Amino acid sequence: MSELVIETNNLLKQYGKRKVVHNLNMSVKKGGIYGFLGPNGAGKTTTIRMLLGLAKPTGGSIHLFGQEMRKNRLAILKKVGSLVESPSYYEHLNAHENLDIVRKILDVPKTRIDEVLATVRLTKEAKRPVKGFSLGMKQRLGIATALLGNPELLILDEPTNGLDPAGIHEIRELIKSLPQENGTTILVSSHLLTEIDQMATQVGVISKGQMIFQDSIEAIRNKATSKIRLRVANSEQAWRYLQSVGYQAKWEKGDVYIENASDETIATMVETLVHKNFPLYRVEEEKKSLEEIFLEMIGEEGSL
Repeated sequence: MSELVIETNNLLKQYGKRKVVHNLNMSVKKGGIYGFLGPNGAGKTTTIRMLLGLAKPTGGSIHLFGQEMRKNRLAILKKVGSLVESPSYYEHLNAHENLDIVRKILDVPKTRIDEVLATVRLTKEAKRPVKGFSLGMKQRLGIATALLGNPELLILDEPTNGLDPAGIHEIRELIKSLPQENGTTILVSSHLLTEIDQMATQVGVISKGQMIFQDSIEAIRNKATSKIRLRVANSEQAWRYLQSVGYQAKWEKGDVYIENASDETIATMVETLVHKNFPLYRVEEEKKSLEEIFLEMIGEEGSL
């Protein structure tokens, strides 16, 4: 079993009678990108705030790097960088000056500024006032700030929120590069499965404060099973004929559907129908999108 960087056990956060996070068990493996997925209001940010010691759990436990958060908070947080909600800056200062302020607080060498600017590809913009930065550049500067202390764990809460497609692509590629280049473990939250699918190795899906799915990204992709639809004349008769000669098929909404069949099987079924003089108009693959799978998982909470 891979070493766990984050492990929560029955994590609970309650405000009055309302359980915002309920018995959450999270396992984040070292060196990967963990996509923390759920609709807005599902409890992602509350969970992240507890992981960072910014909110006190009502119950349960948090272990980071094998140490209990409650007993070793300061030592643990020295190994963690984070970007939660919108990053804040002194807009009249440039990127280098903003990072220098944080560097002094963290007590890290000045050379670290140039290193993190290079990592987030802002070296050429280092002397520009931040007020002239695009949203994507500001997010990259926020990630640079989070990386200043050379963290082993980086926690990013909705880092692509509000960005245009080019900005989203920039941040996504940056996040994907960090484990390979720096060995950093990353937890990144989002409400979009398609976004997480393009960068995560692990996925945890939270709904109404509870973890409803946790596995590799491949396990979610495998749920997107495909089926072949045959648009054929006299479709019910064609379906009955296919069954009579031993083929597995379904008849739905006037079309014939075939699931879990090889290309060779599909080809022979098509050939059989043509030889029996059933006019075949269309053969097409239908596959559930990842977003459809996500919406099925979270049920009625799924209006994004």
